[in-house]
Amino acid sequence: MTKPTSDVAFTPAVKSIQEKMGSREGYAKMEARGGWSNRVAPDLAKFIAERDFFYFGTASAQGRPYIQHRGGRPGFLKVVDEATLGFADLRGNRQYISVGNLSENDRAFIFLMDYAHRRRIKIWGRAEVVEDDAEFLALVSDSEPGTVVERGIRFHVEAWDVNCPQHITPRYTEEEIAPLVDKLRARIAELAAELAACREVV
Repeated sequence: MTKPTSDVAFTPAVKSIQEKMGSREGYAKMEARGGWSNRVAPDLAKFIAERDFFYFGTASAQGRPYIQHRGGRPGFLKVVDEATLGFADLRGNRQYISVGNLSENDRAFIFLMDYAHRRRIKIWGRAEVVEDDAEFLALVSDSEPGTVVERGIRFHVEAWDVNCPQHITPRYTEEEIAPLVDKLRARIAELAAELAACREVV
């Protein structure tokens, strides 16, 4: 019998806890339908294209986890095809923890957040370092001027899931709040002009 894709996260230990806490039956129904999707559907592709950051998880051969923040222009995380994502690995502090982990353990994780709309998407997969594929590197290397692309990361999607918005504290980027700030500044300028006019009359 083919294992459901959600088994990438729902290990026997996890299922045991679910059974103990009373949630196993609901997830078992989902598993009977095959588990989570392992294809990049149009709604996921759109969500990815709007993101200007994500969290990238890897682990060493010994299982020591590492989470790295990745940022860039919206859409810097590319949808290569319905089963593959990719992004440029830019020069940073040159610790190379993620790259080192991937050299001995290709299991990886992408965590996408939309704080403003309280939405999060988890993507499990396997990742590989790409240094000699000119076509792939050209696809992912549309970074900001002045940045140095050292290599690319190709991410093979194994499963993805959308979390509920519970417990997500909304946060907003400068770009998201700019229209509101502009309105407030315009109103302040309007009131300042009215006050100045009143003072002139007095």
